Amino acid sequence: MVASLTSHEPATGVLLWQGAPGDVDAEVARARAAWPRWAAQPIAYRIETLRRFVNVVRRNEDALADLIARETGKPLWDARAEVATVMGKVDVSVAAYSERTGQKRLEAALGARQSVRHKPHGVMAVLGPYNFPAHLPNGHIIPALLAGNAVVFKPSEKTPAVGEMLVKLYHEAGVPIDAVRLLIGGADAGKALAAHPDVGGILFTGSAQTGIAINRQFAAQPSKILALEMGGNNPVVVWDTPEISAAATLVVQSAFLSSGQRCTAASRLIVKDSLADRFIAEVKKLADRLIVDHPHADPTPYMGPVIDNQTADGLTESFLWLMSHGGRPIKHMVRPHKGLPFLSPAIIDVTAMKERPDVELFGPLLQVIRVAEFGDAIAEANNTRYGLSASLIGGSPDQYNQFWSNIRAGIVNWNRPTNGASSNAPFGGVGVSGNHRPSAYYAADYCAYPVVSAEIETPRASIGVGLKDIDVSVMGD
Repeated sequence: MVASLTSHEPATGVLLWQGAPGDVDAEVARARAAWPRWAAQPIAYRIETLRRFVNVVRRNEDALADLIARETGKPLWDARAEVATVMGKVDVSVAAYSERTGQKRLEAALGARQSVRHKPHGVMAVLGPYNFPAHLPNGHIIPALLAGNAVVFKPSEKTPAVGEMLVKLYHEAGVPIDAVRLLIGGADAGKALAAHPDVGGILFTGSAQTGIAINRQFAAQPSKILALEMGGNNPVVVWDTPEISAAATLVVQSAFLSSGQRCTAASRLIVKDSLADRFIAEVKKLADRLIVDHPHADPTPYMGPVIDNQTADGLTESFLWLMSHGGRPIKHMVRPHKGLPFLSPAIIDVTAMKERPDVELFGPLLQVIRVAEFGDAIAEANNTRYGLSASLIGGSPDQYNQFWSNIRAGIVNWNRPTNGASSNAPFGGVGVSGNHRPSAYYAADYCAYPVVSAEIETPRASIGVGLKDIDVSVMGD
């Protein structure tokens, strides 16, 4: 085990945070001990507590946004938008809990009633990512707490400072200190937490490789609830449209928002061949104008750096690999600041490549594929193991219906970007993008389980068939 963990600002390389790794057994034990009392509180009490959390975040809004910007490298405006989603999550979760896990009473025979209520699982392990270090784990933690679970939260080892602040805000709002525990650590800590026998559920956001390993690990343990969100290799299809400028803007937003570090970011632009030259030129012209700078720069940047130099090196190598295997560069990937993980948005035409790797390139790298027929566009969009998000830009209503019906993805949009999904809707994918347990509004589904009860105040029972007749002769006077 490492003696300490550190976090550095991607944009400057400056040390931001340092701390010791946590003890998995101790944190789970504390959460386990706190869970019964938290679960026994009335739902109104838990709602009130979490609404106080919104007020606490609002008082600390500037500090939290600044910390997110510094630790992730995303522009301050992007970090502020993340904080807004953190606050908005409580009302969304309260509505979802009421709708999807509310109590139901039905009349049954003999004056009895049939009741459906929901119980929490116990201790939930939340494994958070670095791209949205507050919003995405909060999207699991709030509905888990609302349902009456206790939580052990392990933030990404790349964004521990935001994770630490988020937990402090829960505690300041009145969530019991032991009902939400912070576990600092790397991949080994995450594995140990997920495997702990006193953990009743694992809520994971991260890479497909790690998510698949977790799923395999618990294949023989159906008692543990698993909710896996594992990113995507997302397509954006551009077809007949007179709105070339608007369409290009949607593609740039899809590919390069948050430096391409959104699980819903578009990795593949599939465009009608007869439209391609004019459209790609428009996309490149707009991408050339994007400001890439540190989070607090003036003028305001559209993109910051990616999370670290290792990620930047991997993306640069991926671009070079694509280029050396038949890809034709349209806009080169450039490292403008030596020693820092800034990347320019990159575009490469991979139409001529015989085999295109089906991987999640988590950064500002857009691959272009030209096709002649709309059916070919759908086939190319589905040419992936992933299935998180897909968008059609342009096309007719009939073509959108065809696209929606045939595309394999959990989020299917028309004339909207692939990213920016609403918290008021389910969020999840198919294939290796998820395990059919979408988050956001549907997180309520996996934070509690239904219990059905047949209930009556006085015992009543009779058996009307299958009994022997009573022998009167052996009965006494």
